[in-house]
Amino acid sequence: MELPEMESMASAIGVSVPVLRFLLCFIATIPVSFFHRFVPGGPTARHLYAAATGAILSYLSFGFSSNLHFLVPMLLGYASMVLYRKYCGIITFFLAFGYLIGCHVYYMSGDAWKEGGIDATGALMVITLKIISCAINYNDGLLKDEDLREAQKKNRLLKLPSLLEYCGYCLCCGSHFAGPVYEMKDYLEWTERKGIWRPTEKGLTPSPYWATFRALAQSAFCMGLYLYLVPHFPLSRFTEPVYQEYGFWKRLSYQYMSGFTARWKYYFIWSISEASIIISGLGFSGWTDSNQPKPRWDRAKNVDILGVELAKSAVQIPLVWNIQVSTWLRHYVYERLIQKGKKPGFFQLLATQTVSAVWHGLYPGYIIFFVQSAIMIAGSRVLYRWQQASQTPLIKKLFDLLNFAYTLLVLNYSSVGFMVLSLHETLAAYGSVYYIGTVLPIVLILLGKIIKPARPARSKARKDQ
Repeated sequence: MELPEMESMASAIGVSVPVLRFLLCFIATIPVSFFHRFVPGGPTARHLYAAATGAILSYLSFGFSSNLHFLVPMLLGYASMVLYRKYCGIITFFLAFGYLIGCHVYYMSGDAWKEGGIDATGALMVITLKIISCAINYNDGLLKDEDLREAQKKNRLLKLPSLLEYCGYCLCCGSHFAGPVYEMKDYLEWTERKGIWRPTEKGLTPSPYWATFRALAQSAFCMGLYLYLVPHFPLSRFTEPVYQEYGFWKRLSYQYMSGFTARWKYYFIWSISEASIIISGLGFSGWTDSNQPKPRWDRAKNVDILGVELAKSAVQIPLVWNIQVSTWLRHYVYERLIQKGKKPGFFQLLATQTVSAVWHGLYPGYIIFFVQSAIMIAGSRVLYRWQQASQTPLIKKLFDLLNFAYTLLVLNYSSVGFMVLSLHETLAAYGSVYYIGTVLPIVLILLGKIIKPARPARSKARKDQ
């Protein structure tokens, strides 16, 4: 397609030419993933197809330099597994994150994204998590069973993947564009048609077509709603004089609507990536236990839209938003910071959220958002403990409602930082509503230290036994 045609198409839908090029390549991951099902020649040919198509789509979307950026951490991670298996996990963690941070600083991607541009750092973010998990799982292959958690036992690698397998995993059919993140062991079993992908004696294989159609229909709805809402709730409004003229409640409601609007863009992106992973077959995660078994596609799912918008507690947000990255953070950061025999605390939560912030980029808005997320979750846990200690059903329901309202308010207040990125704009937006989304969680945390509800009588009885 000639450049003038690209420009006219881009202007027609209100995006820049680089973003249009990315969107076309991103949507192309669906047919590319579909044809993976029919690649002849066994696992080797499928690995080659996965790596080659991922590299080609990256080149068409971001240019030749993108593949060079991907190769650097990929080769560093693989070299660490070959040369220093005992420490390859921690080495790869710091090398891959260090390179990603360098790219974040050099390209300042957040500014480009705000202005309608795009570069390869978003895809590099996904590849970084894949590289680190592969190295850590290969490291875990040296450990004894009693030293491993269930997730570690499930995902550990006993032998080194070949370089072709490793490249196929990292670039698989363009799945690195927006995720979801998945494990090397799952990728190998899917490619080799082993594990849950092994054909049964009855020939029972899951059909991906209805689930793919549902994901595509969801993506169309999400994009339509986003395009309708975004002109009414632009981020630029936060710096306009008209915003300062709003009263407190109108400012608060505008923060809610701006966060609500922005999320539909992510819902669209993740719905497309979900369709791509489902139609390839990799998204299959087993069968239901019903009389007529139905396939589950949890591996492809990256967001539960209703779960986010109607979350009863801030604790639920990581379970329904960017699900696969949240799972990665839990397995490779949060759980590994817990000392044996001890319970996790606020330190593990804050450290995990800090890693997530650095992964997104070094903008103050990201750092503030994820620190806010940590205290938001901690405050929500206080409300939950008070609710559990209540004996009256009416009081329990009241706490349910309070936790829902608290989550709604603090989440959308906090998300302003994630959207505007700069320190000045973030603090100005927070200050316009008197920092209510920061003060409220801190007050709850402090009250939770003072007002410690008694444990339910049933729990005490069990302890006595």
